[in-house]
Amino acid sequence: MKNLVLIGGGHAHMVTLSKLDTFISKGYKVTVIQPSDHHYYSGMGPGMLGGTYQAEDIRFATKRLVESKGGTFVKAYASRIDPMKRLVHLRESDETLSYDVLSCNAGSYVVQDVIEDSGSNVFTSKPIEKLTEAKETIVEQLSAGVSSIAVIGGGAAAVEIVGNIHQLCKKQVRRPPTIRLFCGRNFMSGKPRRVKSLVRKLLLGKGIEIIEKGYVKKVVAGEITVENDTTYRADIIFQATGVRPSALFSRSGVEVGPGGGLKVNEFLQSTSHPQIFGGGDCIYFTDQPLDKVGVYAVRQNEVLYNNLMAALEGQPLERFKPGGDYLVIYNLGDGEGVLSKWSIAFSGRIVFWLKNYIDRKFINKFQSN
Repeated sequence: MKNLVLIGGGHAHMVTLSKLDTFISKGYKVTVIQPSDHHYYSGMGPGMLGGTYQAEDIRFATKRLVESKGGTFVKAYASRIDPMKRLVHLRESDETLSYDVLSCNAGSYVVQDVIEDSGSNVFTSKPIEKLTEAKETIVEQLSAGVSSIAVIGGGAAAVEIVGNIHQLCKKQVRRPPTIRLFCGRNFMSGKPRRVKSLVRKLLLGKGIEIIEKGYVKKVVAGEITVENDTTYRADIIFQATGVRPSALFSRSGVEVGPGGGLKVNEFLQSTSHPQIFGGGDCIYFTDQPLDKVGVYAVRQNEVLYNNLMAALEGQPLERFKPGGDYLVIYNLGDGEGVLSKWSIAFSGRIVFWLKNYIDRKFINKFQSN
């Protein structure tokens, strides 16, 4: 009996998980490794932080789905892959799992490179499930009189986090605390000028301070120091800077791309070990660098499913084509958003309505399996 092992139940594995019984029916054993019983949809994470959604609204019951389809669910972190012996090692365990075909959707993480002490009031934008804990902490601290909240980062994750923190605070207290966004000198770097302007206008309209005097050098005991040595105090701190692929691959002896992501070819197949496949934030696609956005993971779904089945059956593989431009919608809290596609960009409440409709339609599709 051949073994198919999946690391992670994220966006790129959604179709494979929903069709897990097709592998089982052909006599293959399927094992899914994930550190939580649920997988959280990152596109709705900031909305959960802001109180628009509850945790159960934005998560998939991975364990229940896998077991209902006849697969085996292992609640653990995959710590290392041995590609020569075809084994997956688990963190804090002597257990190993053997595979004939392995697929990785191990996600990414936020590097806490400026935070020198990560106390109970310091959070990152990932993992998404931790945003529930962050929300509870903010609500608790607001009742205790928290005076300032800081978000470090200038990209999409940072602006969505800071906007939804404002929404949460506004629901809880009459006078929200001081909320600052520390974005260095690259506010919404790489985004169209019109998008930057719309996002900035909405955040400033909420009373959020945008600090652009320099990048954050260090964070120690609630004190934030920027490059010009100006310091700020914050009772609660979020780091929402860029993400890096899971460190799993850099310690596994497989070929990796810049940043340490699993290097894959046009078939989403490891360039060094053809029995390994991958999708989502944890890969480096050799044909063209892909933005770390969920749309590519969603587009990889069918191809990854087809290629895992083909690899088990010795059939030809299907090429992944990333596709063209994609719709981007930023949830900035308070029922407002900014939409961008091609040369079109606009903001308002209708934008968040559209995002909410798209997100709920996507999650309902896979929650119902």
